[in-house]
Amino acid sequence: MSREQPSHVLPWLAPGEPFPDVEQAWRQGDPIPGLLAAGGSLDTPTLLRAYSSGIFPWFSDDQPILWWSPDPRMVLRPEHFRLHPSLRKTLRAGLKSGRLDIRIDTAFERVIRACAQTPRSGQRGTWIVPAMIDAYAELHRAGCAHSVETWWEGELVGGLYCVGIGRMVFGESMFSHRSDASKMALAALVACARAWGVPAIDCQQNTRHLASLGAAEVSRQAFLGWVHEAIRQPGPDWRFDPVYWGQLSTNGAALP
Repeated sequence: MSREQPSHVLPWLAPGEPFPDVEQAWRQGDPIPGLLAAGGSLDTPTLLRAYSSGIFPWFSDDQPILWWSPDPRMVLRPEHFRLHPSLRKTLRAGLKSGRLDIRIDTAFERVIRACAQTPRSGQRGTWIVPAMIDAYAELHRAGCAHSVETWWEGELVGGLYCVGIGRMVFGESMFSHRSDASKMALAALVACARAWGVPAIDCQQNTRHLASLGAAEVSRQAFLGWVHEAIRQPGPDWRFDPVYWGQLSTNGAALP
């Protein structure tokens, strides 16, 4: 009798080697659903190829580089963002008093290092290991990774970083040193996304927090449809204009 063979063998990539088709990612019933490949490198060309194909890296310090393409995919459509009354009140108060300032790309490495101190839900450590910090700092210098920053009374108190290719935005991580500071950064990114015509903000994985803000799961096929269309469009000017707050106005409840 022949020995049972594993149902799915994880590909190991050499640096520069093309990614497998995302349909080869492990599925429900496989050891780790969404996992596509291991190995390769985190250089800028590889990261751009990955994101353009709906793939992202996520691994711990004691693991090789792991590449993921989950199905379904968690995304936030800008028009579905839920600006809860408490956050609206905080935004309006901060803007009216002049204490709140949203900035883009003025402190990228400070933001990603602060995010590295904020483990994902259910994890004891961080996935933003030194190699990831170095790789995304290089991607930032190439103009393809960005920080959206919440400054309160001149102090950096929260923010997020993301990857931007054409008109597509791929969210990575957030941090907050003040109540609602990361949510304010996300609200600002959503306002930008609406102004820029971004179809969706990739959130990668389902969390209760993201769902409460309007994010929802979609099929990988639907997600890739948005990606392939949006990355071909000219990228926006990554700066925050206060006029963008008007994009969040609903039912006459304007900001500020």
